[in-house]
Order: sequence, then structure tokens, then C-alpha cells
Amino acid sequence: MSHLPPITDPAVLVGTSTSDDAAAFRLDDQQAILQTLDFITPIVDDPYDYGQIAAANSISDIYAMGGRPLFALNIVCFPSKKIPLEVLGRILQGGADKAREAGIPIVGGHSVEDAEPKYGLVVTGIAPPARILTNAGAQPGDVLILTKPLGSGILSSAWKREKLSPTGQQTVTRTMATLNRAAAESLDGLAVHALTDVTGFGLVGHLSEMMAGSQTTARISAGKVPLLDEVWTLAAAGVYPGGAKRNLDQFGSRVTWPTGSDDVLKVVLADPQTSGGLLIAVAAEDAPRLVERLQAAKTLAAAVIGEVVASTGALIDVIP
Repeated sequence: MSHLPPITDPAVLVGTSTSDDAAAFRLDDQQAILQTLDFITPIVDDPYDYGQIAAANSISDIYAMGGRPLFALNIVCFPSKKIPLEVLGRILQGGADKAREAGIPIVGGHSVEDAEPKYGLVVTGIAPPARILTNAGAQPGDVLILTKPLGSGILSSAWKREKLSPTGQQTVTRTMATLNRAAAESLDGLAVHALTDVTGFGLVGHLSEMMAGSQTTARISAGKVPLLDEVWTLAAAGVYPGGAKRNLDQFGSRVTWPTGSDDVLKVVLADPQTSGGLLIAVAAEDAPRLVERLQAAKTLAAAVIGEVVASTGALIDVIP
């Protein structure tokens, strides 16, 4: 991407410079268009569940910008000569039902023949320009809140290796298929300074990007980070995706770890998520109210995991 021309259009409010969740384009002083594209390979066995998860994962990027989704388009890669089209129908039905849950229609799309199934959405949303929330506005004193537990990558990897319990399979499917809509709606009227969702780069990666864009440091308490059941045991047994190691290779040098911490903690915090929760930097005075709202909305987590401090040189300081 370094060879691509720089974005100079003043109407582009959010482009590629901060590795944010969606693009933002100003229409006028009252409205900006948000747009994102995301698609994934199958993460679970059931085609309908896969469609739901892929759609929730795509729509999340609009919520992660403080926006309201309007409509979506399907993106489909499918080996129609090897897998019955009925399977594709179930994938698309799952996506359509999840979009309906988010209150938006899927109005079209595009498909190509491919050796491996891939499915996702282009999602278009809207937000007032002054209310767009990026991953680059965190301020010292902000409280960091996470709205879903971590561990979907580790549990999905265990599932592929037939090492995940049936309960774990149900839990990780439900977690990944849960929309971030309720969490996003809980932010209204509060002093939220930065926002992103935790996906492929794991908590370490996405929090690093937020701190780099904000020129601040995150101090997080490892013991307060919510985890799905079985995550710690599986990671300790060496069951985790290769993406966790890649995330550590990319972001780990800007993280300070507790003295004596082992690789299990590092892997868990770097675990790549599919359709993860929102990571919110909110002013300290509004944090209790936000936690109350999230709990009332029954989000999967409403965890205060740390705070934002003035830059210490590291992007993240992990404490026990």
C-alpha cells in the first residue's frame, strides 16, 4: 500500500492513515457516509451459523465508528462445482437474518467461483461528521471497556482440532454471532473518545493501533480481561491459532509484560478474534454509567480492563 497515492480529498474524514475500522466520507456538515468491507472463510461447521457470524463481523465495523448501518451487499466466493448450492443458500440466509436483526436490508451483491468458500458484506452506514468515533482519540484518564470476552480464535482452533467441548462450540458460536448493536447504542451521549472493535489483530494489536493513533499508553490489568471458558486451559496446552503468534511478532515489541509472565498470557491477549467486542475509551466520569448501560443491554461483557495514561514509550503496559 505504500505505493498507492496519498488520499488528499478533504471530504475523506477517515482513510487508511490510522488503520481504522471503516472509511468516512463527508456529504455535508450534517452527514457522512461510512463504508466497510469484510469477508471470512468458514469459522464453524454449520453454513447458517457461518453466514450469521460473517455478517455480524462485517456490520461491526460501522458500530465501531459510532455509526448507524443503512444497508449491505453480499460478497460471495464459492466452489459451486464441489459443494451443493443449497449450502450457499444457508450461508446467505444466515447473513440475511443477521442483517435483519441489525435492522438493515441486504440489497444485492457479487459472487465468483473459488476453491474455498468466503462470505461477508460491504456495509454502508451514516453518522454526523462531528460524532464519528475513530481509534485515534483516546485521552489520558480515559477508562478502557471491553464488551465481549476474548478467546474466539483459540476456541475455534480447538474446534478444528476436535479438542473443544460441545458447550464450548455453542458458546463460541453464540459469541461470534452476537451483534455489537446494543453495545454501540449504549454509547449515546457519553464522552467516548476512541472506539474500535477487536478482530484479527487481537486485543494487543487493536489496542496498540488505538494508542499509536492517540499518542498515549494503555495500562491494562490482565486479570480483568474477560475470557471465554476453556481459553486459558487450551492456550496452556498449546492450542491456539498461528495468528496469535503473528500478532505478537507484529505488536509485541511495544508491550511491557508483568515480570515473570509466561507465553500463555501473551497468546491470550494476542488471540485473533472473529466478530469480537467493542473496545471503548471513555472519560472516567462516564465510565460507571456506560458499564450500567452495557449491563442493562445484556452485552456479553462490560469489563473495565484498564485506563489510558500519558505515553510511557510503550503502547501497552500489562499489569497483573
